[in-house]
Amino acid sequence: MKAISFFTLLALISPLAAQNEAQPAEKTPAEAQQALMPNQQAFLNLPEESRKEFIKHLSEASRLFQQKRIFETMEELDKAAKIFKDSPEVYNLRGSSFVEMRAFDKALAEFNEAAKLSKDNPSIEFNIAEVYFCTKEWKKGEEQFAKILQGIPKDNIALGRLVEFKLLLCKQKLGKTAEAASLAEKYTFEDDSPFYYYAQATLSYEKKDLIKAEEWLAMAGRIFQDQNVLAPWQDTLVEYGYIKSFYGEDSGAAE
Repeated sequence: MKAISFFTLLALISPLAAQNEAQPAEKTPAEAQQALMPNQQAFLNLPEESRKEFIKHLSEASRLFQQKRIFETMEELDKAAKIFKDSPEVYNLRGSSFVEMRAFDKALAEFNEAAKLSKDNPSIEFNIAEVYFCTKEWKKGEEQFAKILQGIPKDNIALGRLVEFKLLLCKQKLGKTAEAASLAEKYTFEDDSPFYYYAQATLSYEKKDLIKAEEWLAMAGRIFQDQNVLAPWQDTLVEYGYIKSFYGEDSGAAE
């Protein structure tokens, strides 16, 4: 079964994470120092060579993860953790690696550790919500996606619409059909995201109109021709169970 494309999703989130972590320019060095989390300060207290070595292993782990070389990713993360263990980036990437293995319990444990070290980090919060989605904990997923949505800038359309789509699917599973239907009609075909087409496909799937659903997805493919844009939407429907994975297996029929 194909795992959700977490790396694609993280790429969408990166600008928001950077904005969330930015320090106001007017702060003095002393004030900026005080604003650091204890683990951030501990990292800065490491010798420069150790910091460089840590960054080298973390960067290599990220590169390997992009290539889906998961076991090698884990090896690099272990090397990084030996230098500095209180890194939310290490926990977050290790959690994403466990997701690729579909070891969701281990993934959630890693993401929760990352969240302790980096409060309200949207990248980490999103990954936690995704684990709930993959493990069909629809109530927790609904709550987590709704929480994330509150912190997404309105101009971050790519991420915002994707989160709303996942929220729609969670509501559908929870029997909140009126809320799901209302959310499905929130945007039109003029929107700068695939939301409208995938939402309409979802409604067609619910009505067992598979032909119409496929037509909506085909329209999305013709309009949004970049597979990097469509991949997280497609993967969401695979995980949800509406469509088959590219490996020809059902990811679990929608219940």
